[in-house]
Amino acid sequence: MSDAADLILLDGEIHTLTEPDEIHEALAIRDGRIVRLGSSYDVEMLAGVETTTVDLDGTVVLPGFIDAHTHLTTVGRYLVHADLSAADSPDEAVELLAERAAELDDEGSAAATDAWVLGYGYDESTWTEKRYLTRSDLDAVDTDRPVAAFREDMHVAAADSTALSLLADDFAAAPSGTVPTDEAGEPTGVLLEAAIDPVYETVEPDPAETREIVLAALDDCARKGITGFHDMVRGSHAPGVYRDLDAVGELTARVRLNYWSDHLDALTEVGLRTNAGSAFVETGAIKSYTDGSFGGRTAKLSEPYSDADTPDGDGDAAADNDDATGQWVVDPDELDEVVADATAAGYQFTAHAIGDVAVDAVLDAYEDAAVDDPGRARHRIEHVELADDEAIDRLAETGVVASVQPNFLKWADEGGLYAARLGDRRTETNRYRAMLDAGVHLAFGSDGMPMDPLLGIHHAVNAPAEAQRLTVAEALRAYTHGAAYAGFDEDRLGTVEAGKLADLVVLEESPWERPDAIRDIGVVMTVVDGKIVHEQ
Repeated sequence: MSDAADLILLDGEIHTLTEPDEIHEALAIRDGRIVRLGSSYDVEMLAGVETTTVDLDGTVVLPGFIDAHTHLTTVGRYLVHADLSAADSPDEAVELLAERAAELDDEGSAAATDAWVLGYGYDESTWTEKRYLTRSDLDAVDTDRPVAAFREDMHVAAADSTALSLLADDFAAAPSGTVPTDEAGEPTGVLLEAAIDPVYETVEPDPAETREIVLAALDDCARKGITGFHDMVRGSHAPGVYRDLDAVGELTARVRLNYWSDHLDALTEVGLRTNAGSAFVETGAIKSYTDGSFGGRTAKLSEPYSDADTPDGDGDAAADNDDATGQWVVDPDELDEVVADATAAGYQFTAHAIGDVAVDAVLDAYEDAAVDDPGRARHRIEHVELADDEAIDRLAETGVVASVQPNFLKWADEGGLYAARLGDRRTETNRYRAMLDAGVHLAFGSDGMPMDPLLGIHHAVNAPAEAQRLTVAEALRAYTHGAAYAGFDEDRLGTVEAGKLADLVVLEESPWERPDAIRDIGVVMTVVDGKIVHEQ
């Protein structure tokens, strides 16, 4: 006789998301794993005295969502600091920053007198006044504290006069074009790419604040059905926080840590190789940049930006970049070197590449590193926003994973950010249908913009370019099995099957029944390792 289950879910619509998708009515979980799928009658036989039984009342069960690319501490900062994603104009962004400044002042001795006023997530492409925040905007915040605001993509920021003065030496040493100036030669307050690093380093939270931020973000993950994520980390206390939470059984999502390339020597020295770790915290890939972003006009393109000569509140846009086709954050020669080093040391590698030239540069670097089987290594490219047919074919042939963010399609509508930056090329971005049809391994994530799988799935199913739309099942698989594959986890995660880990999400409605409103579907329950971590 089989041992009793710990948790049983009955009377549901359980999608395995295998190919083809199977649908069951009930499942049983024991010791963190799925042990039986079938009818409610059959599964209920595993109920014991201490079994928790949940009547799903027809709701939909899926594998838990895995976000293949996020920055969890940034997501947490939205929740703790000023959330500028709610701003509809520069003035509203300033108001939100002023409210945050007042909060810090009200905290009195609990807040350090030198604490910065920080805001995250503004997106000027949605404003009537389509320009970056500047020094003059932030100077309007009535505070003696330094003020900084970060654009949603984190490739553009703004600093007030106090912050500019405080870090003046660092900004003076920043790469050319990353600290735009006005006609008088004074910094506008806009910071691009590497010029933002001094601010990041200055405001990096200590271990206690990092724990607060991580816990806030983990709670948000549970509410959104996220049972695992691949975190991009650099110089952060977050890995230590994750491991501390894991040690005491309080980590409510599985974490794969993709470390910046400047951590490579340290990781090698201490033996934290790709896939090393526990069931909840693993070492992932070594990560690097290539180019910047469309929002900052710093993604590296083969053709100039359509609005390269348009002022954006920070002077002439073309003058802010290396040229009208964007700029390298890490140039191809440097990328080749770090890819070769990481590959030789046995690490999975992943590189941020948005523009078509950058995507080609990463594929070239993987080829130059003489990877006998890049598919086995599961090297990745993050974003892949503008890739031509040849690049897509190379992705498929080499087995390199396309780690992409379907929520970015919010910028692909006619009149949106992509149209402004790329013109007619906007329809050539985020080509998920072409990638899948070519046989590319597709993994969905959010980049924390925002961290919401159902929003991303909605956009993939309802993409502005009809030819690039995915089916509901394809989009769900990319946020479950596809993301698990990108992290070498497809044997234990990503589908609902007997023997796999019990990481599940329960939706109040079927996305197959509401394909035009997937983003509005609520999460009623999230299960991680067989334990309910969220219940509506």
